[in-house]
Amino acid sequence: MIIDIHGHYTTAPKALEEWRNKQIASIDNPSLAPKVSDLKISDDELRESIEKNQLMQMNDRGVDLTLFSPRASFMAHHIGNFNISATWSALCNELCFRVAELYPERFIGVAMLPQSPGVDPATCIPELEKCINEYGFVGINLNPDPSGGHWQEPPLYDRHWYPIYEKMVEYDIPAMVHVSTSCNPCFHTTGAHYLNGDTTAFMQFLESDLFKDFPELRFVIPHGGGAAPYHWGRFRGLAQTLNKPELEDHLLNNVYFDTCVYHQPGIDLLTDVIPVKNVLFASETFGAVKGIDPRTGHHFDDTKRYIEAADLTHEERTQIYETNARRIYPRLDAALKKQGR
Repeated sequence: MIIDIHGHYTTAPKALEEWRNKQIASIDNPSLAPKVSDLKISDDELRESIEKNQLMQMNDRGVDLTLFSPRASFMAHHIGNFNISATWSALCNELCFRVAELYPERFIGVAMLPQSPGVDPATCIPELEKCINEYGFVGINLNPDPSGGHWQEPPLYDRHWYPIYEKMVEYDIPAMVHVSTSCNPCFHTTGAHYLNGDTTAFMQFLESDLFKDFPELRFVIPHGGGAAPYHWGRFRGLAQTLNKPELEDHLLNNVYFDTCVYHQPGIDLLTDVIPVKNVLFASETFGAVKGIDPRTGHHFDDTKRYIEAADLTHEERTQIYETNARRIYPRLDAALKKQGR
């Protein structure tokens, strides 16, 4: 079985974006705010948005199941206040839930949290609980920088984040560390801010003792871990300077990496440097990189091709494609077993 742990609803019907634009336009005049009931998207519209896009690519590439969350750049936690974010998150999560209900063997939800700059993360807990308890979601996305490229929040090891971590442990769910749109012109959203966020999160984990407080906490760092695998020697040296254990002992029981790396040398390096038990298959299909590589004639984000071509055994590929995801996302494993898979 091939499980893609990193999918976003980037192809949601246009009505969602139109509703969001009205919400943003009403920030200074709340009387003009659209009602939740104003957003009307039929099941047929959801099917059309999925079947001609994500599902078609999954079928073409042999992917069985995608962990599906709201569009990352649309999270835009820097816009408005907590109430704006809470309403927007609830709408986006509900659409992912509806897609999973329509295609229960192909999609399962991962929640967007209603984060807002300077707001206590504990305010996100009701939406988190709803998504886990009512929608059957199997994980969350956690934005370490709700300010959108200005990094105003404390580091991820700070007690500021502990209310979320406590719920992650209670529900036995991992978090994918995923920033959203950059509103800082210094950082291109997908080419810089995403990878900055990945690398920054890894270094924050390295310099802390977070996992002594939460030994069962699990994080997935997307996009191949940002700079971490490429600069593994630098990070090992920094850990040594900071009197931390070797990275395998210090971080790799709690931190994992996905395969959203869009060329063969990158995947080869990832799977050579990072233990296979810490690598999960992902493509972010219809995400940051949608084009066809003229050197290969295949889509950049067809990451399964890179895994197939990598110097891996059958057992190692099985770990990356399936068993690691089942282990790191126990609620996913339970849902699959309930389906008889």
